[in-house]
Amino acid sequence: MKKLIPIAGLILIAVTTVISTLHHFLPDIIPQVLAVFARWTCVAALSYFAFKRNTLTAWILFAIIFGAVFGHDLPGVAVQLKVLSKIFIQLVKTIIAPLIFSTLVVGIAGHSDLKQVGRMGWKSLLYFEIVTTFALFIGLAAINISHAGVGIHLPPADHLEKIETVHQEWDQVLLHVFPENIAKSVAEGAVLQIVVFSVLFGIALAMLPPAKKQPILIFCESLSEVMFKFTNIIMYFAPIGVGAAIAYTVGHVGLSIFQNLAWLLCTLYLALFAFILLVLLPIALLARIPILKFAKAIAEPVSIAFSTTSSEAALPSAMEALEGFGVPRKIIAFVLPTGYSFNLDGTTLYLALASIFVAQAANIHMSISEQLVMMFTLMLTSKGVAGVPRASLVILMGTAASFHLPVEIIFIILGIDELMDMGRTSVNVIGNCLATVVIAKWEGEFNTTRINQSE
Repeated sequence: MKKLIPIAGLILIAVTTVISTLHHFLPDIIPQVLAVFARWTCVAALSYFAFKRNTLTAWILFAIIFGAVFGHDLPGVAVQLKVLSKIFIQLVKTIIAPLIFSTLVVGIAGHSDLKQVGRMGWKSLLYFEIVTTFALFIGLAAINISHAGVGIHLPPADHLEKIETVHQEWDQVLLHVFPENIAKSVAEGAVLQIVVFSVLFGIALAMLPPAKKQPILIFCESLSEVMFKFTNIIMYFAPIGVGAAIAYTVGHVGLSIFQNLAWLLCTLYLALFAFILLVLLPIALLARIPILKFAKAIAEPVSIAFSTTSSEAALPSAMEALEGFGVPRKIIAFVLPTGYSFNLDGTTLYLALASIFVAQAANIHMSISEQLVMMFTLMLTSKGVAGVPRASLVILMGTAASFHLPVEIIFIILGIDELMDMGRTSVNVIGNCLATVVIAKWEGEFNTTRINQSE
């Protein structure tokens, strides 16, 4: 019976959409009262679905539908709800600086044993950086080709939120990367400066003797754990913030916003497919990995990742599959978990695509140099908060604030986040499994006899 609830919900949404569409084109045949009744019946049914599931994703889905219907039927009231979304925005902004600082410092100083690992350590990190850079540029190219965010007419910003575009020369852009005062960088939301400070601090901490390093490292580990819990607390307010943002936007611009979201979703999946075809497949061919056997071996962990939208849920299955494929356990134990922090190909591609979508939606033209600086920022920040719940929201918010982009549109993207998360999480798992096999081949420890025995 529980499995029928999502299906019934989808059918109800489809029927409601058909009735509302018919009313729009045939108002004489489908009266407005029937369309309004259908919409609010759908909202009531979805509230029951959200209550039964009682998960953050279910409540966010309900908030999106509720906000869209509320904004469409009661636009005069909906435009007054912006304060709720702004509260959520400000709460999320408080997470960014301490979270990036603590996770990067722990990631650098807490894993100084990469020196002991030797060749495998630098080979893995080199591979991760090259592949994720390709992912960034494919996402950047895809959104610049599709222009999925173009045509959105955002509500006019008030005088405090107007975006000032200032032309900067290359030396000014480069100078802005480095902090002069970390407190000032935190106050201004300069994410890249926070990242640079955190990286240098982490390197300096790693160079200290254990007796001096350990107290600060323990503090940073505790701070990162606190910020994870802090994020979880704030996310309880997410459905209210997202619903208010959707209602406010629909109240101003109507339901046409969802056309852009559908095009964004198509752009993401086409970009992910292009990344697999143009980057991962050539890597597998160059490494002389049997493609079909590799695909068969990782089919189960990828399907788990797609259905659960969780890379961590697929980790045990991926480790078992790779060992059966011929990768030594010692390589799996190092490369795969490290890849979960440094090699999130699908998430990196999505962040590049979504950040430019925000700029397009705000009708802000960004030059190629400005887009490249944004990509460099994403390349660093995406490494720092890989294990954070709703990490994409935190990173996008920080990037948007750093580049003076309006953050309200990010809540609109959350409307299809679950569907996008399925694709990007699957690509994360595929990319990390391939990276593990490549490193095993590079180290000369790939066991081809295992493949033949598994047939």
